[in-house]
Amino acid sequence: MNTSSQPDIDKIEIIYEDDHLLVVNKPNNYLVHHSHYARNIQEATLLDKLKEQIIQPLYPVHRLDRKTSGVLLLAKEKEFVSEIQQLFTDNRIEKNYYAILRGFVDEKLTVDSPVKNDKGIYKDAITHLTCLKQIELDIPVHPYDRSRYSLVKLIPETGRMHQLRIHTNKISHPIIGDYKYGDRFHNRMFEENFDCHYMFLHAKTLSFEHPFMDKQLTLNAGFPADWDIMLNRFGWQLD
Repeated sequence: MNTSSQPDIDKIEIIYEDDHLLVVNKPNNYLVHHSHYARNIQEATLLDKLKEQIIQPLYPVHRLDRKTSGVLLLAKEKEFVSEIQQLFTDNRIEKNYYAILRGFVDEKLTVDSPVKNDKGIYKDAITHLTCLKQIELDIPVHPYDRSRYSLVKLIPETGRMHQLRIHTNKISHPIIGDYKYGDRFHNRMFEENFDCHYMFLHAKTLSFEHPFMDKQLTLNAGFPADWDIMLNRFGWQLD
């Protein structure tokens, strides 16, 4: 698999826009911007694509991993960033993610396990998990003659780097398509049997009170193509 290949996308989907904020549906496999850790990657970033699309500078206020899709919040002016970021710092913003995991997961559980930050220091990290759907397939994946998967909703109480990926790995139910923390045999099975090559972690919803306007926002990002393929294939209907 060419893990650097990006989906062919003409335009980034804009979910919400006002004078202060722009909220987009980030595609799979896009860096939000070039950072110290990705300084040698030459391909276009999400900010590059958006600059071409709306001809305006934008300022990310939180992070999504390169391989995570979904709701991403950006500020239209640099001076707006700190106040918006304070929502995350004060835990006044609710984030709902969906993921497809290896194996059958408990109906509800909480993972409370420290995660390293980008300075290598362990920080408290809490993730709440709800299992929504399960399926067993007559497709062998080493070392078993069948394979099992769970569709889950993940609500992070903290926002550590790679938190959801690390926590699902911690409970031995890694995210499908995760080449750092996942299971290579199951990842390969999805590629070979379903032609799905991206990680199944999607930031579905952000809910918060607008920091500059007197209103509550609940912003939803539609699933990318690989997700639609698997939801239909597995008969997983979401309310």
